[in-house]
Amino acid sequence: MALDHAPRRRRTMCRLHATPAAVATGILVTGLLATPAHAEHGPGPGAFTGAVIGAVARTVGDAHFEPGPCPRTPEPIDVLKEARCGTLTVPENRAKPDGRQITLSVAIVPAVADKPKPDPIVWLAGGPGDDAVGEAKMAVDGGLNRDRDVIFMSQRGTYSADPALTCPNIDEFNARAVGLVYDAPSTERLHVEATRTCREQLVARGADLSAYNDTESAADYADLRVALGIDQWNVFGISYGTHLALIYMRQHPQGIRSVGIDGILPPSKAGSALTWSSARQGFDGLFKACAEQPACNRRYPNLSSTFERLVRELEAHPVTTTVTVPGHPEPVKVVLDGGALVNWMTSATHVAPGVPRSLDELAHGKPQRIAEQWAGGKLSPEAFGRAAHGLAYGIFCSEWVPYESRAEAIRGGRNVFPSFPRSVLAQAPQLTFLRPDCDVWNVPAAPPSIRDVTRSDIPTLALSGGFDSQTGADNGPYVARTLSRATVVTVPYEPHVVFATSRCAQEITVSFFDNPTAPQTGCLTGLKPPQFEIGP
Repeated sequence: MALDHAPRRRRTMCRLHATPAAVATGILVTGLLATPAHAEHGPGPGAFTGAVIGAVARTVGDAHFEPGPCPRTPEPIDVLKEARCGTLTVPENRAKPDGRQITLSVAIVPAVADKPKPDPIVWLAGGPGDDAVGEAKMAVDGGLNRDRDVIFMSQRGTYSADPALTCPNIDEFNARAVGLVYDAPSTERLHVEATRTCREQLVARGADLSAYNDTESAADYADLRVALGIDQWNVFGISYGTHLALIYMRQHPQGIRSVGIDGILPPSKAGSALTWSSARQGFDGLFKACAEQPACNRRYPNLSSTFERLVRELEAHPVTTTVTVPGHPEPVKVVLDGGALVNWMTSATHVAPGVPRSLDELAHGKPQRIAEQWAGGKLSPEAFGRAAHGLAYGIFCSEWVPYESRAEAIRGGRNVFPSFPRSVLAQAPQLTFLRPDCDVWNVPAAPPSIRDVTRSDIPTLALSGGFDSQTGADNGPYVARTLSRATVVTVPYEPHVVFATSRCAQEITVSFFDNPTAPQTGCLTGLKPPQFEIGP
């Protein structure tokens, strides 16, 4: 989805932010070049001798792995200096085996241990549209390569794949849109026009847009495992990567030892109604934590009511202000209406300690803190040229929109936020203008089976955060109903993608891959809420 960027305590890459023109991460975006170039970030083939992978040229079926230099990334990533890299070549559309071939960049970060375990971990990135190679530092910082190699492959269409289905024109529109009324019809027309231009540019470059979806991507990962000569591996997906992981383990279970999913997006429920439910869960988690903290509750009582009142008031009377954004010498005009506030809040749970104070200031006529954060996310370097909008729309428009009516989407919002105006409910958080976008994207619907629940006895760790307003914590128990060997863990007081922000979540994850039926969860005991900022 075209993710909306707002401040985060730490970058999560979970771009579930769906509207390319409104897009991000946590949960969509990365990359500076529309056509991926390659640079030798690290040594070439044969640079290390891990437990995994004889990284030699190998052809398996229609797929071919070729060792080579590590892919170029928007910023240097030190952990890639030790990586072994190459490319996987696959058919763009497996229904057309004689058609165009595409290449996906692969980087294998070695285990720290002298004698690594024989089953590596493959990392599935967020988005849709983030590049897994760009998330290598997050994985290593969390200790995922302690005693296993970790494999990163750029999903088809992403920044270091060829072709890369990035659309800088959408990113540029998103930056301009901070000065527009978020959900106005005039903004919708400009938003959809940006999407149309993106589509036309990608088609002109020869892309088969119908081939950028989870079924093709799942087959890419199945091919990668075989092409690398790996008998068995483990899967770890974050945010949208959990959506892909659940489809992958259903369609290609062979060779999967265990699966970790963090920030869970069930394919069977994905869509606008789910994003509303998730927003309610994350917001309520944060408001409840403030209410239980005496100083916060005294200074900011009835925070939930204040927030909902502000949404209604701003939707009726948008506020315009001017702020300064780091890296931009000129003042930036920002318009805050009800829809903008909802989408800011969806990402602001990543900076939870400041949320009560920010809302209180807004309620007292001081919108600057929220405006600076809202604009800062849209104007940051990470918001330009990195998101694979072509992949995001391929998934949204073939797998989500055909299976959720407009009425169902609005009803999903009204059920959890009955006081919100209809104009706000018409645009689900992270998925602004998705239905008209998909009308112009014009790809066929995926088979109805794409919406099946995943039934499996593969050991699975289902991780969520108590403040996750992008993929609510209820999604963990939901997917576990049909996963007979699932462990469900909610880490309290944490936002979307707990692996990125919680040392406890990292410890649980590493212990899970050591023992997939009995991960160590003792660190959950005694976790405390953040100390909320108390303003004057």
